[in-house]
Amino acid sequence: MSTIFGVLTLIVAVVIANIAHLFFPRLPLAFYQIFVGIFLALWPSISTFTLEPETFLLLIIAPLLFNDGQNASFRAISRNVKQIISMTVYLAIFTVLVAGIGLHFAVAAFSLPLAFMLAAIITPTDAVAVKSLTTGVAMPANVHRTLEHESLFNDASGLVLFSLAASTLASGQFSFVHGLTTFLYVFLGGIVFGALAGWLMIELRLFLMRTNVDIGQIVIPLNVMTPVIVYWLAEELHCSGILAVVAAGIMHSLLNDRLRLTSAKVQIATTTLWQILSDTLNGIVFVFLGLSLPKALGATTPQSLGSLTLIAIFLYLITTGIRYLWARLNFVDLKGTTEDQRKDALVLALGGIHGTITLAMAFSIPTLINGRPLALRNTMILIAALVILISIINGALLFPKLLPPKRNTYTATEFANGLIAAVQTAIGRIEEAAAHPRERAAVIDQLSSQMTLTYQVNSATYQKILADCHEVEMQLIDELSQEGQIDQFLLDFYQHLITQSVVNHTTHGLRSFIRTFYHRWKWHRIRHKLRQVQVTTATDAVQKEMRNLLARTTWAVNNHLNQVQTSTNVNEVALVRRLYLNRIRALSRQHRLDQEVMHQLFVSAFQDEHSFIQQALAAGDINADLAKALNEHISIDELVYMQSN
Repeated sequence: MSTIFGVLTLIVAVVIANIAHLFFPRLPLAFYQIFVGIFLALWPSISTFTLEPETFLLLIIAPLLFNDGQNASFRAISRNVKQIISMTVYLAIFTVLVAGIGLHFAVAAFSLPLAFMLAAIITPTDAVAVKSLTTGVAMPANVHRTLEHESLFNDASGLVLFSLAASTLASGQFSFVHGLTTFLYVFLGGIVFGALAGWLMIELRLFLMRTNVDIGQIVIPLNVMTPVIVYWLAEELHCSGILAVVAAGIMHSLLNDRLRLTSAKVQIATTTLWQILSDTLNGIVFVFLGLSLPKALGATTPQSLGSLTLIAIFLYLITTGIRYLWARLNFVDLKGTTEDQRKDALVLALGGIHGTITLAMAFSIPTLINGRPLALRNTMILIAALVILISIINGALLFPKLLPPKRNTYTATEFANGLIAAVQTAIGRIEEAAAHPRERAAVIDQLSSQMTLTYQVNSATYQKILADCHEVEMQLIDELSQEGQIDQFLLDFYQHLITQSVVNHTTHGLRSFIRTFYHRWKWHRIRHKLRQVQVTTATDAVQKEMRNLLARTTWAVNNHLNQVQTSTNVNEVALVRRLYLNRIRALSRQHRLDQEVMHQLFVSAFQDEHSFIQQALAAGDINADLAKALNEHISIDELVYMQSN
């Protein structure tokens, strides 16, 4: 139970850090997570919480790397094999040798095996940490690609070298032949086993789909369990579990086209679940780092802390310098332009930020060697933590100075013209049909409104305004229910309407769900005050009452929008007004138009708009950034339609 409580506390800490970063985004998210972890360390029952290294790797690191693998491009990896081997094998080995020998001669307390062990710990890099530090700057595409590929595979190199150093420390001797064969078996064995296991998992999913078991309750848990199963089996075979889960993830990426036969609902749920899991697990790692820092610092005197900080700076400078020279001397081909070579090399060097794997390896340092306590274990953990902090701080300070801020690569006119062309294409397809003229006319009328709203929407602002409008609606229904002005049928109707709106708008978050179900609980408690009516069908009279109720709530919402509208949120407010107007329109014509036909027409129209954008991108008529912005805008329009119906 203590482990469960500790993990839940870490998850809550991640949520708190995310909220703080939402309001104060100037600092990288990792800093907030570390700060919250340090604060948790002040709580006695939490400060002693630990996770076994094997559990840490199995349940946190393995899923993270599997997700990185399944999001990677197999084609891009196959095109850059030499580059990947250079960065993840040759550079890793060279870095461990130079940093280990340098540490051994600089600090006599570190024997060669211990020095190599610490050097192996600070070898892996963290692409997620780099991404969090470069959200506001334009990272060169060639360097970004190199860093992502490096972080996929150099984790395994660091772990294998760490294991070799640990076994040498325990045995007191090192065999080059044995070390080389062990490295090759662990490294290549992990890749082969992971690829095979990933292929088998995909075949299992395809078999279930062919037997009509295409349901999220089976497919999604199977996908989430894959990294845990693959990692555990690979470690049982003494192969690299880390490389195995990466290879399994890449196999999922390679065969992703076949898996798209799965229903869209399952695909969306799987993608969303993995995004949440990835963000949460990464956050747990940095919270755990903050939680561990006070304990490590408590065992260190102020004088020795200064010495350990100097050692951490020394190691960081060595590893960063090696990375810079590795690129400048062309040991790795960054595939950039000649004039950018020096800058690309410097960005690559600074991009060697450490994070999850480094921390996991630090905590996996054995406590006993040949039955005797390892005296420098806490010291090594603290040095590794300091190297992580130094790399993050350095990146946060220097990336904005080295790299230009991100800018749009298209104009507002190009955006408007692209959206109008996409909508006109969809309308043209609908006009070509002959059947259902009334439904086609209604759909074309609503689609035409897209061309008058060619602004770009701030998604966060839109979601906040819409959530507040939902609260206004529910407050009004509270008052009408308390006064007995609406009957049970209308209350049930509005409960369904507001709940479906919140559920469809999945980005509202937990707070909106809690507020919605709180109001539903209040309405349930006052049912005895409502006018009791027996309604079996939605008659014209009942529909009129429903329209009147919608008109009252819409009037209240519009009054609220008039109060909150400013020059900076006018577009988002207009979009919310349109959503509520569409609700009334949809209800007023339900008895005249075939809603199923209209739904099919809308779905086809949105698909035609997305297809037009993809074709324009492929033809070179628009750039990738404009295509992304147009797709996001159309997706928001699609979401508005779903909520309105």
